[in-house]
Amino acid sequence: MISQVIFNVDSALKEKAMKKAKREGIPFAAVLKMAVKAFVEDKFNIGYIGDFNLKTSRELRKIYKDIRAGKNLSPVFSTVAEMRKYLEKKYNI
Repeated sequence: MISQVIFNVDSALKEKAMKKAKREGIPFAAVLKMAVKAFVEDKFNIGYIGDFNLKTSRELRKIYKDIRAGKNLSPVFSTVAEMRKYLEKKYNI
C-alpha cells in the first residue's frame, strides 16, 4: 500500500532540491522516499537544530541526546491522579 504525503516547503528550497536531484539523475520524489527510509532505519539523524542561538542550540542538543538515551523522562501515566502522585513524590510537594 502506498500513501501520499503532502507538506509545505519554501519554494526556493524546493527548486534547489529539485535541481540538485536532476543533476544527480534521480527524480525528486525518490530523494524524499530515500530520506524517509533512511530516517526510519536510523541512517538519517535529525541533528539539525535550526537557526537558534548558540546557548539554545546546545540545550536542544543535550535534550535530544537525553531523549535518545531514555534519560530525564517521566513515565507514561494513565490518569491525572497517577501523574500527580508521581510529581508529588518526586518533588516532595
